[in-house]
Amino acid sequence: MPRRILEGRVVSSKRDKSVTVLVERYERHPIYKKFVKFHKKYHAHDEKNAYKEGDTVKIVETAPISKTKSWAILGV
Repeated sequence: MPRRILEGRVVSSKRDKSVTVLVERYERHPIYKKFVKFHKKYHAHDEKNAYKEGDTVKIVETAPISKTKSWAILGV
């Protein structure tokens, strides 16, 4: 099964070996045909604590690491 890869911005890096990544996407509204922005936050694993707030990163889906973490940082 292919792993999903998403691109987003780090909004929190306060936890040890973890970051919170905000992923924004645009979808067309089915009735009004206008593009609407949606966003979602993902908890990702950062083994070396290398990424800080404001960095743009790619995250990849992995096996669950903890209760809320099932994503890992792939790179910048």
